[in-house]
Amino acid sequence: MAITKQYLKSKPICKVTFIVPAKEATNVSVAGEFNEWNAEATVLKKLKNGNFKGTIDLPKDNNFEFKYLVDGEWTNEEEADGYLWNDFAAADNSLLIL
Repeated sequence: MAITKQYLKSKPICKVTFIVPAKEATNVSVAGEFNEWNAEATVLKKLKNGNFKGTIDLPKDNNFEFKYLVDGEWTNEEEADGYLWNDFAAADNSLLIL
């Protein structure tokens, strides 16, 4: 798994690209504070190499909790900027720091 960040010079925006290697998966999405934990809001596209990829614009100077939903199972980003305990989920969430 990987996250790349591209900060725009003209706007206070960061283009965040999520890449999830999941060759056997059918559906992968990313849900978090940036989309109100809506698993259908940010569906990643499956590439020919088996990875799933998607890019979203987020406001810089913010932190966001998120997780991936891979074929119905929640999973964290291995290369997240950190992890934060969430009492509602009773688990750690991945942390994205912009």
